[in-house]
Amino acid sequence: MRLGFRTLVARDFAAIRARDPAARGALETALCYPGLHATFVYRIANALWRRNFRFGARFMSYLARAFTGIDIHPGATIGPGFFIDHGAGVVIGETAEVGADVTLYHGVTLGGVSWSPGKRHPTLGDGAMVGAGAKILGPVTVGAGVRVGANSVVVSDVPDEATVIGIPARIVQTDLKPSADPLRVNLDHHLMPDPVGRALARLADRTAFLEARLNARQGHIPPIGDPNKKPQRADCPL
Repeated sequence: MRLGFRTLVARDFAAIRARDPAARGALETALCYPGLHATFVYRIANALWRRNFRFGARFMSYLARAFTGIDIHPGATIGPGFFIDHGAGVVIGETAEVGADVTLYHGVTLGGVSWSPGKRHPTLGDGAMVGAGAKILGPVTVGAGVRVGANSVVVSDVPDEATVIGIPARIVQTDLKPSADPLRVNLDHHLMPDPVGRALARLADRTAFLEARLNARQGHIPPIGDPNKKPQRADCPL
């Protein structure tokens, strides 16, 4: 069921008040959030686009981009409760589909990888969160509740409730606790897992274990970089 224009705008406005602690008042939110302004213009332009007033729709999108730095094609489909935080550099392509209560941060691109007509841009499920600078490219599907790490590049489908990071993005496990408030987005980006760091930590643990076993069999091994010390023989047999 398609919601009315007023309902969509009200949901977008409420999303900012619910998800951004910096939104201190209704007037400040209405006047000082370029993401809200770009989304408001998009709602009008999208209505014109669906009624085949294509030039007017594109011209409104152009003006919104000039004033906000946010480029939303009027042909895109965006659900209620849409929130673009900070907003500068966000690009959303013509055939992109965005579900309800989705959050994008600055520098996000929902782009295409082909000049062929038809579906060229991503589909985002309800409640997805896309970190700053992330790129989601092509007609891929990003499931509901997915978290895309900052500066990641997503080029394949992502299942519901997954967290993806990296270039190209890959699914990782997290130890994050779910937010107690269902209306707020988990912003603990610094707790994103680091697969490379974990691999190096496991390698260091294994090296320490092997050195301890070698010490027990052969005697003390001096630290690396100390050529003046010689190993001491241990009494234990090999």
